[in-house]
Amino acid sequence: MASRPRAAGGTSIRNSQFAIRNSSAFTMIEIAICLAIIGFALVAIIGVLPLGMNAQRDNREATVINQDATVLLEAVRNAARGADYLTNNVYAITNYWQVYNADGTLGNSGFNGYSYAGASFNGTANNYYSLTNGANIIGVLSTPEFVANNTAISSPFGVACTSNHIIAYVRSFSGLASEKPPQDNSIMVGNTFAYRVYCVNAAVAFDTNSALAGFSKQLNGNLHELRMTFLWPQLPNGNVGAGRQTFRTSVAGQLAQNSTNGVLFYYSPQFFTNAP
Repeated sequence: MASRPRAAGGTSIRNSQFAIRNSSAFTMIEIAICLAIIGFALVAIIGVLPLGMNAQRDNREATVINQDATVLLEAVRNAARGADYLTNNVYAITNYWQVYNADGTLGNSGFNGYSYAGASFNGTANNYYSLTNGANIIGVLSTPEFVANNTAISSPFGVACTSNHIIAYVRSFSGLASEKPPQDNSIMVGNTFAYRVYCVNAAVAFDTNSALAGFSKQLNGNLHELRMTFLWPQLPNGNVGAGRQTFRTSVAGQLAQNSTNGVLFYYSPQFFTNAP
């Protein structure tokens, strides 16, 4: 019988550190297939990731709008006093107005602009109404949809009146603390989530031919609907995104012009009047 080969010193090659062992590894083809599978998985994950981020952003913006709507609605409906914090967020308001003649034809039209720096009535400066305090902001946002002889009316038909279209430009009240006052970094302020608010103060409609016409007139004179339509987000190019939501509330009481500052209106929930 042949003897096993031995290494120097009489040690068997099988037990030696120089023994030859069988080994296996991945081939290049197998590695390429694995990389292809991983690549397909990463493409799928990367494709879904933006959808999740967009959904998170939309949910955050909708939450901010719901919280801010509560603040603005309550401030306007209660004619809040001392609400000067609004000057940090409501940075501009525009009133696009149109005059209707009694015969239904159109009269003059124009717009009034309000900001913290100043105010103008169809191009004529009047800085008394600039948005430097909460009272002016609430007074402008409370402007009735239709006004005749300094009085809120329910319909423009058969009477000379002015139609008002109020749009406020607002930086969010809720959100990141780093974006809120006293932050004065123009870049941070410019990146704050902002939106527009279309504000309508409309008297309830009434039927003059009804047997309850007297009651309807009382209701019309002492009950208003405050509607705020939020459009978001405000984009750097001046447009707004696809977000839309309307909030409504009923306000019992008069919507009357303030006697000391002319064009501003305020809700008076504790005061009622007998309609003619």
